[in-house]
Amino acid sequence: MDCRILAIDTATAACSAALFENGEAIACEYQEIGRGHAEKLIPLIASLPDKGKADQIIVNGGPGSFTGIRIGLSVGKALGLAWRAPVYSYQCLDLVAAQALAAHHHDDFIMVAMLGGHGEYFVQNFDSKGTAVDALLSLPPTEALARAKGVHVAGTAAEALAEQSEGLSALPMLPDAANALLLSAPARSLAARAIYGRRPDAKTMQET
Repeated sequence: MDCRILAIDTATAACSAALFENGEAIACEYQEIGRGHAEKLIPLIASLPDKGKADQIIVNGGPGSFTGIRIGLSVGKALGLAWRAPVYSYQCLDLVAAQALAAHHHDDFIMVAMLGGHGEYFVQNFDSKGTAVDALLSLPPTEALARAKGVHVAGTAAEALAEQSEGLSALPMLPDAANALLLSAPARSLAARAIYGRRPDAKTMQET
């Protein structure tokens, strides 16, 4: 039986959607837009074969842009309801690590560093098989730099960190839905909810 998976990625400055059939990509759309994911995503999906209709939907749950994450999950859940298809998510840094390792195979650790909020970076280290070896954290640049376990750093903050250390090699990249199946089945079967990576800016009454 044919199985189609729709992947949606709106957690960063890129907006992408990809349709897979039996593990193979049959159509992909990718645009680096910065903002405006809400206006771009539906037409992007509609341009795919059968308007992107799938048996399963997977969405980049973050961390990344709060607005982008919510847009991707909202659209994914709405389509899942309409198509009676289950909706799952994957972690943004997991996909960037998988992309980096697929494009530049290394036998060493690789750190993923993505631009976060308030001048901080989302960082996490992965081994050569793409398995996370420490926790996802949101850190200021100097602390993020100190977390690096190897000499390679990938992601949207890679160049900024490499400029601060002669020993680091930068692999700048954004996540792309076309690469979603580089992730293992468990890694792309997380609960369909946002992964913000840090505490919200607003404080509760108990915290004030």
